[in-house]
Amino acid sequence: MYNQLIKLAPKLVRGIAIGGILGYLFYYFYGCNGTCLISSDPWTSTAYGAFLGLLFSRRTGKKTLKTQEQKVTTEE
Repeated sequence: MYNQLIKLAPKLVRGIAIGGILGYLFYYFYGCNGTCLISSDPWTSTAYGAFLGLLFSRRTGKKTLKTQEQKVTTEE
C-alpha cells in the first residue's frame, strides 16, 4: 500500500500544480470583479483548480494501479 502511494504521489502533485495553474488562468482571463463565487478572487480560483486537478489525477492514477495489480497477478 505504501509503495503504491509513493508511485502515485508524483501524479497527484502534478495534477494539483496543473489544476492550480489552470484555475489561476481561469481567473486571469475570465474572472469577474463582482460577486462571482469562484472567479472573483485569484486564491479561490486557484484552490478550486488545484482541487479539481487532484480529483482528475486520482482518477487516472487508480486505473493505472489496478492495471498494474492485474499484470502482477497474471504474471505470477
